[in-house]
Amino acid sequence: MTKPKQLAAVIAATLVLGACSMAPTYKKPDAPVAEHFQSVTPWTTAQPSDQLPHEGWWKIYGDTRLDNLEQQLGEHNADLAAAFASYEQSRDYLAQVRADLFPQVQAGAGAERDRASLNSPLHGATSPKHYDLYSANLQASYEVDLWGKVRDNVAAGRASMQASAADLASTRLSLEATLADTYVQLVGVDRQIDLLQKTVDAYQRALQLTTTLHQGGAVSGLDVDRAQTQLSSTRSQLSQTKAQRDVLLHAIAVLVGQPASSFTLEPQTNLPNLPAIPVGLPSTLLERRPDIASAERHTAEANAQIGVARAAFFPSLNLTAGGGYSSGAWGNLISAPSQMWALGPSLLLDVFDGGRRRAQVASAHAAFDEASAHYRGTVLTAFQQVEDNQSLLSNYGMALVDQNDATNAADKTLKLSTALYKQGANSYLDVVTAQVDSLNAHLGLLSLQTNQLRASVALVKALGGGWTGEDIAPERLAEEAKAKGIK
Repeated sequence: MTKPKQLAAVIAATLVLGACSMAPTYKKPDAPVAEHFQSVTPWTTAQPSDQLPHEGWWKIYGDTRLDNLEQQLGEHNADLAAAFASYEQSRDYLAQVRADLFPQVQAGAGAERDRASLNSPLHGATSPKHYDLYSANLQASYEVDLWGKVRDNVAAGRASMQASAADLASTRLSLEATLADTYVQLVGVDRQIDLLQKTVDAYQRALQLTTTLHQGGAVSGLDVDRAQTQLSSTRSQLSQTKAQRDVLLHAIAVLVGQPASSFTLEPQTNLPNLPAIPVGLPSTLLERRPDIASAERHTAEANAQIGVARAAFFPSLNLTAGGGYSSGAWGNLISAPSQMWALGPSLLLDVFDGGRRRAQVASAHAAFDEASAHYRGTVLTAFQQVEDNQSLLSNYGMALVDQNDATNAADKTLKLSTALYKQGANSYLDVVTAQVDSLNAHLGLLSLQTNQLRASVALVKALGGGWTGEDIAPERLAEEAKAKGIK
């Protein structure tokens, strides 16, 4: 066989071996998935044209102030910025490991003044004691990926980057949902403050009434004391509720990246709309939750790392080439006699390592098992969260019907009790009891309405917002990186 044919055969064999991979064939871990969610009504299965908005899912609540706050969060939130920086690190790490697929080329130049050892075995009588040495060289090295170690490293890096992109989306969704939930609580507290303020005004008038009646000798001082107790207790409750508002306001300030001391929001007593939320099927949840996608990508990364660990049992082949010029005089550095070069392969195999590589393979398998278990746990938790919040929404809706009835009845009781008291037909204790029942009924109604909205926000979060698995597809991430000027 001629030398060109031999060289071609060697190259072909190298390419064939380079296509090998020691990683097991990856299969997404199995996870128990039900055919349908238990609590669907009135949040029914989504139709293809009936999905949560991909961008700005919170717009389904129809609150422009919430829209503005969510936009500020996206632009100024510190935790979101940190998560994006973490994603960029994973993307840059992938670029680092991909570099091992290509030859590494280095250029160098040097100039030095040397003194030779007179006791050197190569030193002769005519050899100079001092001499100059100038050099200019170019070196290239390439590790042939015989066993797929480099490619498995790249696959692991790509899966890690996709997991980081999903983590970024999960962080964003969590922050957006936290802001929406906190905002709903704030509006709910504003409604309570409005109710308590109106109640304080009503109790103030009741105190004036009992005081007037007492001064006229119609009632005892006990009625005045009871009216004063009601008024003072409600004022205390009002102050406590205002303190709750301040805490919620400060939390929103941090979420939108503003100092708590200078952030303000005017009170608002209109709750956001309660939207109809398309739930979909349980199987679609696997592609709609970024945390599930992240857990699955970490499993793929761990699978690729098994191949990297296995490849350590086989020899590594490095091809190196170098050339340049070396001379004792600057004037004839770039000349034919000053040329030098070196070319050749090297093969390296660990013969004995005390069981280190075997332990690394076992560790890689254990890491894969851990990632698989985490994936299954994440899936189960996701289903639980959807079921929990669907159940809350449904039961809160039914509770609101009864609470409305209770509130109306309490208002009628208070009105009748007050009228009878003015006529002297009952004691003020009956009025106080009716006042307490009415206030508690109204506060319970407001609380239920707020909690129902909070459950809807939690359901949207449990469904993944408007996120889809296509957002971390390699092609999508590559387009985003290219748009940002990143290769």
